[in-house]
Amino acid sequence: MESDEPIVPKKSANSRVTPEESMEGRGEANGNLDQRNASRAQDRQDALTHLDRVGKRATKEKGTRFDNLLSYIKAPLLKEAYERLRKDAAPGVDGETWSSYGERLDARLLDLQDRVQRGSYHPQPVRRVHIPKGDGRTRPLGIPALEDKIVQLAARMLLEPIYERSEFLGFSYGYRPGRSAHGALDALSVAIVSRKTNWVLDADIRAFFDTIDHGWMQKFVEHRIVDRRMVRLLMKWLHAGVMEDGQLHDVEEGTPQGGIISPLLANIYLHFVLDLWAHRWRKRHARGEMYIVRYADDVVMTFQYERDARAMQEALAERLAQFGLELHSEKTRVLRFGRYASEHCGKEGHERPETFDFLGFTHISAKRVDGRFALVRRTSRKKRAAKLRDLRRKMRRKAHDPAREQHRWLSAVLRGHYNYYGVPGNARALGSFRHQVREAWHRGMQRRSQRARWTNDQRTRFDERFPLPPPRITHPYPTVRFSSVDRRWEPGAGKPHAGFCTGGGPKGPSLP
Repeated sequence: MESDEPIVPKKSANSRVTPEESMEGRGEANGNLDQRNASRAQDRQDALTHLDRVGKRATKEKGTRFDNLLSYIKAPLLKEAYERLRKDAAPGVDGETWSSYGERLDARLLDLQDRVQRGSYHPQPVRRVHIPKGDGRTRPLGIPALEDKIVQLAARMLLEPIYERSEFLGFSYGYRPGRSAHGALDALSVAIVSRKTNWVLDADIRAFFDTIDHGWMQKFVEHRIVDRRMVRLLMKWLHAGVMEDGQLHDVEEGTPQGGIISPLLANIYLHFVLDLWAHRWRKRHARGEMYIVRYADDVVMTFQYERDARAMQEALAERLAQFGLELHSEKTRVLRFGRYASEHCGKEGHERPETFDFLGFTHISAKRVDGRFALVRRTSRKKRAAKLRDLRRKMRRKAHDPAREQHRWLSAVLRGHYNYYGVPGNARALGSFRHQVREAWHRGMQRRSQRARWTNDQRTRFDERFPLPPPRITHPYPTVRFSSVDRRWEPGAGKPHAGFCTGGGPKGPSLP
């Protein structure tokens, strides 16, 4: 029988270490590259992987500091990270694609493992591209090289269990496993409709991803991670630089949007700068009920009393300034909102209650037919207009494609739109979006010939042959889904967590 590779001490050359010139140590056993759980017997529980052990320790030993984490970034974890990457993602500065990197995958991963462990791994600059925003401006997006994506994803898989199980608070929803934008929308809806909400602080941090202070970031990471090699690896990605138009630009602050590790680092930064502080501020200073929902750098807080909202706005601006951040003056405001907003809008000189946007939806204080308060969520006009502009531009590029192919593409676009914006009460906005897409498609198809415009009968026959998906509500009411996910937000039901936000001041109910 052929045995596994023996232990053969070898000294690496001074040049780059290759799989043929491996460092001293034990070779991998045949077939043991997988990091997934493995059952030791049919009647026993699955054996824990290294990642699960790290998460269990974070849950069991609150406040423990982790060392020697970098030793877990080995070929099996790197291979798992490679397999999780998007196969059609845009390449970085090296032009390497997922398929081309996989041609000699095992050898490359062993070489990458060795460089990471020895500290000779150096990330390449990220390739910067600009994508349009809804207000006509552009958002810079950083695309790392494929090898950097692999190591970043491996590091995120290793660090996420630590912060998810023992650090992050329940009102943080952005870029977290098992959470989504609709979870944040549901939590906000329940806070407005079912709680004592009379005022809303709609806060936005100006250029958050571009102004993260690297010095503070390192201190926040070292609060839980004492492995200096792991911290040094994380900081390498922040200092890697940006390649734009063939020129390399040094980066002294910020983290590139688009990097796999960037969302986790951003959440760590805001966890210490905003979340923990806001949770403590509520307990000490809020006179009435207060609830928080945060998705990345978009924050909405609801209050029972105006003075709490005004005080929080001032305190939040001062708090952020201590860490190099700034509230967006045009997007941050305190407004009257909730069940009594309609009664007071006339006294304050408004024709109707003010509205605010959050995660692509405009939130409106309205009334039902019987006079009761209702929260209406409509697709933001800015988001809808930006999407239509983008669709019209793509329609012009596809103008001479067969009608069947255009129909298949537009149907997929509409279904994706319904899947996100299909919330109860938004059917009219969905129908308007479909109508405008249909009209733009008709105009584009008519331009393909020199004939006169279509008659109503021709339009009807075309729609019958290529019907676009009708508007569809794809999400339940917030109270249904929110309550089914987690009931621990009820008074006296436990520690701060998941389903909701922080709520209840000294005179309000003790909500988590």
